[in-house]
Amino acid sequence: MKNTLYLLLGSFFLLGCSSPSTEENTSFLGGQIIQPSSEFISLYKYNKRIDSIRLDENNRFTRRYDSLDYGLFKLEHLPENELLILEKGDSIWTRINTADFDASLVYSGRGAAKNNFLMEIVLGLKKEVGFLASKYALNSDAFNQIIDSLTQEKKQRWIYFSDQSNLSPFAQKVTQAAYVYPYANRRERYALIRGKENVLAQDSTYFDFRNFLNYGEIDLAFYEPYINYMLSYLSQEALEEGKTYFQQRNTTAFNLRRLQKIDETINSTVLRNNLARAVAYEELIQFQNHENHEAFLQYYFQLNSSPDYLSEIAGLHRALQFMQKGQPLPPIELQKNNEDIVSSTSLRGMPTVYYFWSQTQMNHYSRTQQKIKAYQEAYPNYRFVGICIQPYNDLMREYQRAMQIDPTNQFALVDFEQVSKIWMITLLNKGIITDKNGKILQGFGNIFSKAFTEDLKRYHP
Repeated sequence: MKNTLYLLLGSFFLLGCSSPSTEENTSFLGGQIIQPSSEFISLYKYNKRIDSIRLDENNRFTRRYDSLDYGLFKLEHLPENELLILEKGDSIWTRINTADFDASLVYSGRGAAKNNFLMEIVLGLKKEVGFLASKYALNSDAFNQIIDSLTQEKKQRWIYFSDQSNLSPFAQKVTQAAYVYPYANRRERYALIRGKENVLAQDSTYFDFRNFLNYGEIDLAFYEPYINYMLSYLSQEALEEGKTYFQQRNTTAFNLRRLQKIDETINSTVLRNNLARAVAYEELIQFQNHENHEAFLQYYFQLNSSPDYLSEIAGLHRALQFMQKGQPLPPIELQKNNEDIVSSTSLRGMPTVYYFWSQTQMNHYSRTQQKIKAYQEAYPNYRFVGICIQPYNDLMREYQRAMQIDPTNQFALVDFEQVSKIWMITLLNKGIITDKNGKILQGFGNIFSKAFTEDLKRYHP
């Protein structure tokens, strides 16, 4: 087994070395996708797609760039994505198996080391999620000691890696931030959950870690771990004294206060706009706040200075209008098992439940099928329509045959990126209920929630 692994790694290394010769003023990006879930690889910078590369017949992609705003990018193969540092002179090959996107993602070539280090940190942090979740009941001193220990361990790995690598100042900043801000976020989240007053009563120096952080970091303005930390920090600052985070987090008033904190404390225009955009998304997907969204957007539009973000958030707000109860479900294109394309309007005629799944998360699909079978037995007068967010392929058909899933009510999206905005698909657990005429009864359900079960019962014919 070990020899096989070495052979595979060796073959992959040779593949990486076969890339075009590196030129100092250009960069090269290429790779191969195993079990692709889309026909494309896309590259994003500053929340904008700057390139889309079609996979060839061997599911490979290549691209050389000679004029690129180098830095931090998002490499996307729908529905998955990962962050990538791409700098002048890099020649990077990657290999990804969509069956386990993050764990399988490996880079080779010039510029690979910094990205492999980022993935090592990401995977390490994921393994700690369950462990740390069980430690929130500890007092603040004990919790801080655990975070200190984990931070120190990652710091030592980073120091060794940085000493062994010829990193640019930018790559040094990002790779260090990869562990610093996730652990800082853990401290903020602990205080949000336990209560700021309770934490400070136990340890008046609890928030001293903030003294070592940068709250106006322009280079990290689009770096997810940094943005996640800043959102937790803003949440802490926006909490009213004596109120708990869980009481306030889903309210429009709380998100307005977060916008106010951004307005008061963040000087960088780029960072202000990106943080405000993130808060706007969090507010708008709180569908129960729909009646308050106009007031929120008035403040947001005053604070935001990006025309692109203004158009994006306004579009999201418009899409919400069309998914309200009583509205006809907006028509989209669906792919049948035989790859014929039909309109979703063809499914009208009986009360229908729409649920979603992904080829990259088959365990979720299995759990979903179990849930849907229980619903079918309890509420037989609904039609239950399963929709894969990627187009059909042979692997998908084979899985459904093996699971003995009737393909009659199984479809796939032709264009996930478009439909996710039209039907507001923000999570795979989403459930939509329509009446026999295709009018929405519930446009923002979660099929695993108690509320969704109550909706099914309430609207059952």
